[in-house]
Amino acid sequence: MIILKTRDVKYTYQQGKPVLRGISTELETGKLYAIVGPSGCGKTTLLSLLGGLDSPESGRIFFMGEDIEKTGLIRHRRQHVSFVFQSYNLIDYLTPSENVALTSALPPLSVLEKVGLTKEEANRNVLKLSGGQQQRAALARALASEAPVILADEPTGNLDEDTAVGIVEILKESAHQLDKCVVVVTHSAEVAKQADVVMHLKKGALQIRQ
Repeated sequence: MIILKTRDVKYTYQQGKPVLRGISTELETGKLYAIVGPSGCGKTTLLSLLGGLDSPESGRIFFMGEDIEKTGLIRHRRQHVSFVFQSYNLIDYLTPSENVALTSALPPLSVLEKVGLTKEEANRNVLKLSGGQQQRAALARALASEAPVILADEPTGNLDEDTAVGIVEILKESAHQLDKCVVVVTHSAEVAKQADVVMHLKKGALQIRQ
């Protein structure tokens, strides 16, 4: 089922550099997508537009056939998508358990243990965690959300190789078993290999490989 769709989406950086030159694509539930491309090509920008964090210069973005600008970007962010940011965006005076509890009624510990955090780490202030542990907490928060779309920016960037493999398996499970649409921006060739669809962003255009 098509859940997200872009039509002729264009975006220009403030310094006048065009970065997205008319992107049109369709994203389905039940699939893991990887967006790849050189640094500065607009991967994170495209992810932000899909999540309603920013608006395109021109073109339209649809969720379940409805224009997200018309239905409301705040509503889109709250109800339709969950994010994993490179900067984590955890509430820093809370623990991982408390951060996860803000997005889901599920028991936080079960989700946090799934991404590799111990009970002790789950109840420690996030500022006392390593970057890799904070990354896992951010992933757990997104996985616990009921939102049908997960948007992840370099979700394995601060993780060791073994943990990264496990995280990618969890993201695949979210797509294939929970029928979510999972979109991952990555520089990792190994992560891209695991995706159902690879979207290569180059010179403002998307090349899609399934």
